[in-house]
Amino acid sequence: MASSITIQGVDAAYGAVRVLEDISIAVKAGETVVMLGTNGNGKSTLMKCIMGIVRPRAGRIMASIDGIEHDLTVLTTEQIVDLGIALVPEGRRLFPKLTVEENLALGAFRPTARAQIKQNLAACFETFPRLAERRSQLAGSMSGGEQQMLALGRALMLAPKILLVDEPSVGLAPILVARTIDKIKELKDRLKLTVLMAEQNFVQALRIADRGYVIVHGKIAFEGGSAEELNNNDLIRKFYLGL
Repeated sequence: MASSITIQGVDAAYGAVRVLEDISIAVKAGETVVMLGTNGNGKSTLMKCIMGIVRPRAGRIMASIDGIEHDLTVLTTEQIVDLGIALVPEGRRLFPKLTVEENLALGAFRPTARAQIKQNLAACFETFPRLAERRSQLAGSMSGGEQQMLALGRALMLAPKILLVDEPSVGLAPILVARTIDKIKELKDRLKLTVLMAEQNFVQALRIADRGYVIVHGKIAFEGGSAEELNNNDLIRKFYLGL
């Protein structure tokens, strides 16, 4: 069954520093929704709120998984992962002294994924043949593009229903950014995932977005009902696309 996320009136802070204010975002089943904005505007903090790493000071974060509603604000990160919500974090956060295969195995955390680890590993290697070629190589010795493949592959090992992707373009050459964004779309379509992606590369993100939001200083500055609507917004074109 389909899965979705609804964020309502979320505030979040680090100590006395407010980072998010009254954030409301909906990600419907099967959609790819993008959160657009430059660094320091709260996109990663919202991802951490969804995963239970940062606790919101106000608001609700609801996930519908297989027709059952879950309030993520009262669950631990482990419980959220166990629902089938996977995060590809900014900067990839791999284990550099472990091999490719060992990093992938660590992604199969929840019981459902552990029961299918061989099947999921085969699917991961089919999706990313380079990882199959380098399954015994240490993650820390790989290129940035290969590490991003590994981070995506590790999330797939969870057998996710909802995929959160935080700043996949960071540290990658332009051609690798385009390939990574294409791969996210491929995975979403093939596995019927619901995807929420935070990205500052507007041009690349809009290629695969169904719709999206622009976050500025921790607030929703603009909501676009389609990629075209986002692309044609005057403020976005002036300040983010340089048009």
